[in-house]
Formats: sequence, structure tokens, C-alpha cells
Amino acid sequence: MDIANRITQHFTDSAHLKLQALEILADPIVKAAERMVQCLMSEGKIMACGNGGSAADAQHFSAEMLNRFERERPGLATIALTTDSSTMTSIANDYAFEQVFSKQVRALGHPTDLLLAISTSGNSKNILEAIHAAHDREITVIALTGNGGGQIAESLYHTDIHLCVPSTVTARIQEIHLLTLHCLCDAIDYLLLGAE
Repeated sequence: MDIANRITQHFTDSAHLKLQALEILADPIVKAAERMVQCLMSEGKIMACGNGGSAADAQHFSAEMLNRFERERPGLATIALTTDSSTMTSIANDYAFEQVFSKQVRALGHPTDLLLAISTSGNSKNILEAIHAAHDREITVIALTGNGGGQIAESLYHTDIHLCVPSTVTARIQEIHLLTLHCLCDAIDYLLLGAE
């Protein structure tokens, strides 16, 4: 198979998975957007975290919320827990890398807040610890996973929202995560501002 055929296969696989995921994720995305708006309207904030590509997704979502998505509006209180290198390295050095997000959630989180926890595998130890910290602080969790949800699926409360991409391929899961985050941004703007 030459490179052009491989590229065609990537596009085809991505398109098919997006249509398959739509049926599974549409309702939970609506619920997640509504919960996020409730949080923001209650003067809470959304804390987002992930590793690697998921860290980039957490930062991407935070930027779209703090600045703007596609419409002009005031900034919305969102923080990516992945961006403070001094905090993350001090926690990793003094304690353990598994605590880089949980210590931030415990210090910064309040019951009116939300945790957006992103893990393609569903098994990231530091994301699991962040979820436990959120639960200890009575913070609702919105989890973006794939791969069947892994250990994260088992750790969620019935009041949490789980957006699990039906795939085991990391690249495909990340593509759906990004689309999901864009859907959340659009839905939040719609709920706050109405139709254009």
C-alpha cells in the first residue's frame, strides 16, 4: 500500500468513526454542555487536564473558553491544569507524577466547579487521581475517554458524565475528542447567547 492509500484510509476511518460516535455521544455531549453552563452561571470554573495530546486538548478547550470560540462573548472561567510547568514539576519531584493534577484540584477546586478529565486510554494514573480529588471536593467530573473507558469508567459517580469514544485507536480517539470539545464550545455559546 502506498502513502496516498494510507492517507485515504486514515480519512475514511476517521469519517466512519465520527458517524458511529455521533449516535453514542450526542446526548451525553448535550448533558455535558448543560452541566458546564450551570457551573459557569454559578460562578464556578472548569478545570481541564490530560497528558500528551490530551494535555493539548485541555489547553485548546481552555483557550476557546477563556478567549472565544466562533462568537464574541466575555471570557468563561476555564483553566488547563497542564500549563504551569513550575507547579507540575515541583509536585512530580516532591511527591509523584500521579499527583500533578490532583494536588491542583484539591487546592483550587470548589463544589461549584467541574473537572474535565481527558484520557484516550481511560487508565492514566494522574487523571484517576484528579478524579478522586474532584470527588473528595464534591466536584462533578466530565470524562473524555476511549478504549472502553478503562479504569476511569469504573471510578465515575452516577452524577458524572462519561464521553467514551468507541475506538481503541489513539489517533481516532483524539480526533473525536477534539470534535467533541468543539461541539461543547458551540453548545455552551448557544445556551448562553442563543442562535446567531
